[in-house]
Amino acid sequence: MTGNLILFNKPYGVLSQFTGEADNLSRFAIPSDYYVAGRLDKDSEGLLLLTNSGALQAQISHPRFKMRKHYWVQIEGEISESSLVQFRQGIALKDGKTRPAQAKPIQPNVPERIPPIRQRQSIPDQWLEIVIREGKNRQVRRMTAALGHPTLRLIRVRIGEWTIDGLTPGQWRSVQVNLPKERNR
Repeated sequence: MTGNLILFNKPYGVLSQFTGEADNLSRFAIPSDYYVAGRLDKDSEGLLLLTNSGALQAQISHPRFKMRKHYWVQIEGEISESSLVQFRQGIALKDGKTRPAQAKPIQPNVPERIPPIRQRQSIPDQWLEIVIREGKNRQVRRMTAALGHPTLRLIRVRIGEWTIDGLTPGQWRSVQVNLPKERNR
């Protein structure tokens, strides 16, 4: 069984939905019979997957598949080794403890954001790569905040095997995906 998938590099300030408003997916000529498989909030950037297949949408979004999501996150302050350990153990949030995640400092080459992030001369910032296998609402932002490091910029770069490689903000491409057969339980 196959499904169609759109890989979209969502710019900052765009809503992950089709609405009558100017700041949504409609302005990027994405076919309206596709729907989002795993949202990104308006303040986040990067890979947004859209599909016209319910089976593919479930495979990408449903927690039982535990699909890895990779983020590049610019945080306020410098992360300590003990905070990196907390990512690996799970972080307590108001709605429960997160599953263990991967986190490491990185130095990505990313385009400037429009509008630019706020800069404070007295407080350094740092980039992390964070990999999670769940998708609680605004989870990555809440995880960094719980450790005392507010997120300044968040870019999702990969979901499973799909990446934003080769796509500038606002660009998309369509791919055909072979769906694995559902196993009987």
